[in-house]
Amino acid sequence: MSITGKRFQRVRSRMRGAGAGRGPGGRVAVGLLAVAALAAVALGGSPTASASASAGAGAAARPAAAQAAAQPADVPAAPAGFSTTWSDDFSGAANTGLNTDTWRYDAGAGWTFGTGEIETMTNSTANVYQDGSGHLVLKALHTGTDPNANWTSGRVETQADGFGAKPGGVVRMQASIQQPNLNTTNGAGYWPAFWMLGAPLRVGVTWPGSGEVDIMEDINARSSVFGTLHCGVGSGGPCNETSGIGSGERACSGCQTGYHTYAVEIDRSVQPEQIRYYLDGANYFTLNSSQVDAITWANAVDHSFYIIFDLAIGGGFPAAFGGGPTAATASGGQLNVDYVAVYNKGPALGTNIAQGKPTTASSSESATFPPSNATDGNVTTRWSSGFSDPQWLQVDLGQPYNLSHATLTWEAAAASAYQLQTSNDGTNWTTVYSNSNNPQDIQDTALSGSGRYVRVYATGRVSQYGDSLYELALYGTPVSGGTTTGGTTTGGTGGTPVLLSQGRTATASSSENGSFTAPMAVDGNTGTRWSSGFSDPQWLQVDLGASHTISQVGLTWETAYGTAFQIQTSNDATNWTTVYSTTTGTGGNQTLNVSGTGRYVRFYGTHRSTQYGYSLWEFQVYGT
Repeated sequence: MSITGKRFQRVRSRMRGAGAGRGPGGRVAVGLLAVAALAAVALGGSPTASASASAGAGAAARPAAAQAAAQPADVPAAPAGFSTTWSDDFSGAANTGLNTDTWRYDAGAGWTFGTGEIETMTNSTANVYQDGSGHLVLKALHTGTDPNANWTSGRVETQADGFGAKPGGVVRMQASIQQPNLNTTNGAGYWPAFWMLGAPLRVGVTWPGSGEVDIMEDINARSSVFGTLHCGVGSGGPCNETSGIGSGERACSGCQTGYHTYAVEIDRSVQPEQIRYYLDGANYFTLNSSQVDAITWANAVDHSFYIIFDLAIGGGFPAAFGGGPTAATASGGQLNVDYVAVYNKGPALGTNIAQGKPTTASSSESATFPPSNATDGNVTTRWSSGFSDPQWLQVDLGQPYNLSHATLTWEAAAASAYQLQTSNDGTNWTTVYSNSNNPQDIQDTALSGSGRYVRVYATGRVSQYGDSLYELALYGTPVSGGTTTGGTTTGGTGGTPVLLSQGRTATASSSENGSFTAPMAVDGNTGTRWSSGFSDPQWLQVDLGASHTISQVGLTWETAYGTAFQIQTSNDATNWTTVYSTTTGTGGNQTLNVSGTGRYVRFYGTHRSTQYGYSLWEFQVYGT
């Protein structure tokens, strides 16, 4: 029986934590997942898997771009048809650790990973560091005389776990790596890897059903590469566990002495769906979804992932190839990573009309996870709600749209039941889509409905944590027939009001300090705000650039709101006309219907609800 690459079950799962001690990603390790004892070494991939390396590898399976093997100076541009979703080129100073907003150290004794490894993974810069020349280095170090004891090394994984292919789309994970520069004598027992795990693992879905895609593995410095999918059940089953479905060993000439490009594409735009493995741009192995049953494939592949780099010592995989550390095994071998990138392609839906628009929510887990994160176009930031049902997230599109499509990229802590709702006033809602029991974290649906406001109204969760959303993307056309270019709505007929103030020049009577300036109230980000000095009166004004007919003003207050204020218009910023006045302001989100004209619009506050200043997350002016 042939022998192939295999990443044994990852026993210890990074689960979501609560309360003190939580890291930037909102999770801490909380113990071990129960697993069966390892029963076998990494035995060979099935004949079906090996045959699939060429089957179905037609036009859809050709490499998206032939990336050069040589070490690049920067992260390469996205291949043709793709866009760059996220990347890291490790540009930190020499001998510095990683940014823990982006990466987490997967520290601990190797035996806890369930693979038979013998090293201890650490967060020390002796084992994990940036070298000052644009590389991440994972270094294995040995002390003492026993080759099977006293090893330390490094293992890191991304905080974000929203990297995946949308239905009808493709995702490509890619890195430029130099394997440890050793040989089969002094490299015995080394096990470098670039791989990814399914995001559902982080909320308790068990391995391997949650999916594992091994992009690059080598053992014992054999100048080779293995590509593998793990899925199904822990032993046997449709995915031949604990071995998985793999490429077998493939030659990787020069992979110890230079940088080479390793990539995998998950393609959900073809039928059957595919996972394609690439070495220096050449597709060397392809898996088709038809090789396993539909449920097994969907559970393992049709969701998001997080990325891992590690350099293990010892374990079942090296042992299966006659390896394991010996007295000749060298201390100091390095896995060097020049960059890592995630690229996405399609489906083509047009401009995301939700991106950058004012977004509010029923609650936020903390200030680190505000609602604006779900519409910022960045799949590594997220909104996370309080830990109860129901919860909602709402985006103001600035004017009514005919909606055609929605894509929701959930974090592992997804909503299992929710509705998409539309409204023209932010009060009365119409449900245009219902998800009653789909826990997958990348969800995509056609829509038929219209409204200025769109709300995700969540009533059930897949975990005990909050509803956590990386991105809400919406697509459609203005009801008025206007156009949408670069996220800004313009024109239209019939006098439909549009958002006029966002991104315009804003000034104020005062600012509490440099962190809360006037432009922050018109930047479309409900995570930033203007806050005035602690006295009356105070004002905030926006220059619309030209005279407009003003019909509505939106105020999104922080806790420190105004109880008495006016909304005023002017054509010269000197002579003002009051178009709205109140002495009983209630704070919160206020939508004020007004009637006036002017180039300048001003909030003029005369009485505060607290001893602090006036504090506005957003000041929005609508008109024609």
